[in-house]
Amino acid sequence: MSTSIPISNQRKIIHVDMDAFYASVEQLDHPEWKGKPLAVGGESDRGVVTAASYEARKYGVRSAMNSRRARELCPHLIFAKPRFDRYKEISKIIRSIFLQYTLLVEPLSLDEAYLDVSDYPSATIVAEEIREEIYKQTRLTASAGISINKFLAKILSDWNKPNGQKTLSPKQIIPFLESLDVKKIPGIGNKTKLKMYHLGIYTGKDLKGQSITFLTKNFGKAGKHYFNLVRGIQNSPVKPHRVAKSIGIERTFSSNLSSEFFLEEKLEELSENLEKRLKKNKVAGKTLTLKIKYSDFLLQTRSKTLKFYVSTKELILEEAKNLLYDKKLLNSVRLIGISLSNLNSKKSKQMAIKETTKTDQLTLPF
Repeated sequence: MSTSIPISNQRKIIHVDMDAFYASVEQLDHPEWKGKPLAVGGESDRGVVTAASYEARKYGVRSAMNSRRARELCPHLIFAKPRFDRYKEISKIIRSIFLQYTLLVEPLSLDEAYLDVSDYPSATIVAEEIREEIYKQTRLTASAGISINKFLAKILSDWNKPNGQKTLSPKQIIPFLESLDVKKIPGIGNKTKLKMYHLGIYTGKDLKGQSITFLTKNFGKAGKHYFNLVRGIQNSPVKPHRVAKSIGIERTFSSNLSSEFFLEEKLEELSENLEKRLKKNKVAGKTLTLKIKYSDFLLQTRSKTLKFYVSTKELILEEAKNLLYDKKLLNSVRLIGISLSNLNSKKSKQMAIKETTKTDQLTLPF
């Protein structure tokens, strides 16, 4: 049995991920915080950690954690308010470095992106040069993963963090995936992981041993996806212009709200801001989703697909209120959000991306 990916299926993809980006920027701009546990986010008991430095992570502090819990884990934790304008400023510098090497750059967020560098003899050397240039221009470190597709590159960028990189050549892919814990596979969250463990699927080898029929039966459409991934198969190209699947906005309240009347006021504010975001992106949506997080952190979503596209504050608010009153609240509310999906983004808005085929893929060494 072959233990490598066919040469005809090879591309050279790099996933670059900045190391604890927001927290590292704060430590860069505040030298007195360097080497100390730091969290970016709200300091109040109801605040949420947006990012944590590596020093804070040693205490168990993680992003999306309640600030009070973070402080319990690390009493001397430093809190810094988010400065997104500053993060965007540095992100532009990083992106300009990427574009010096290739125009095939797919940003995922301010601090990470995929790059297709198939035209270069060595993707490993390119990744090293990019990381060196990022540090030279920003004094911040980045990690990178290098392989034949986005899925593998993303796994690998986390392998030698911080300030490291890992390359997986075609011959190494199958053995690597077979030894991988399934929880390391992107897209397999805690719930799916536990289900796989219950079915006796702990490693990539275990997953690879299952038929596509078995996986589809137990995991639905995702079953085929897992079937391909564990064989190193993923043909999604690097897309320089990514079209958003949804646009939304949410707010966490300083104190819990227990009445729909008060939530209506918040929905009006959110609807106005969502309208601005839709106008900025020149899109409208058909499916409206209301997100409610209760005081006990139970999350509930309510959605409705309309017969027409909406983008104005008035229509968004009207449908959001309908969803709000559709069911009784289960508890007092700490967060509420609204989003629009099923957007009317046209393919003409996207940059034309040629799907890589077997005949035009390169076979140069990594």
